[in-house]
Amino acid sequence: MFGTIVNAMAIIAGGTAGILLKRGIPRSYMDTVMQAISLAVLLIGIRGAMRSDDLLIIIFSLAIGAVVGEMLRIDGRLEEMGNRIQDRFARGDGESTMAKGFVTASLIFCVGSMAIVGSLESGLTGNHQTLYAKSVLDGIASLIFASTFGVGVLFSAASVFVYQGVITLSAALIKPFLTPEVVDQMSAVGGVLIMALAINLLEIRKIKVANMLPAIFIPLVYFILRWMLGMA
Repeated sequence: MFGTIVNAMAIIAGGTAGILLKRGIPRSYMDTVMQAISLAVLLIGIRGAMRSDDLLIIIFSLAIGAVVGEMLRIDGRLEEMGNRIQDRFARGDGESTMAKGFVTASLIFCVGSMAIVGSLESGLTGNHQTLYAKSVLDGIASLIFASTFGVGVLFSAASVFVYQGVITLSAALIKPFLTPEVVDQMSAVGGVLIMALAINLLEIRKIKVANMLPAIFIPLVYFILRWMLGMA
């Protein structure tokens, strides 16, 4: 869990710096930088999506995951949580973007392959190097996001802590099923979701990315079911 703790602290530190710098950055600069970061997020998503050539698994994972996410109302629940944070901490700003910052940062920091692979390495071998590298990237990203979205970005550290912590603690249980093929498929699905996040950030179209989060774990479920059927 140490790597996840460092990751969460890096987000808080970067986000705090972004809030402090916010007033000194002209709005036009922030908008342009945000667009540049959105394009970088798109590139990261494309690279992640290319980690697997098994398109059928990716397609079915996205479709099934979207159905599961809609049933669980993940997107709506995240929005509600963000709105509660905004109601609690916003100070009379009707146009506050706290909720958007919380949801956007939570998804970006949790969806990528580094979150999955790093958490698994941390839980299985005690190697935190991937999460340390992710902490540096997330710290820089949270600085930029917080300078645009405000304090809501800081609360995404809690999402990262819970999400990566659960993966780390459960890694030993699912270790037999974590073949390189499965990890690549999970990372590829995550890459597609990161691309969707970039589309949201660029305001091209609103995609309910949170409702597709279960898709990341469908390749793992598929492999486990296939293994169980083979044992029967």
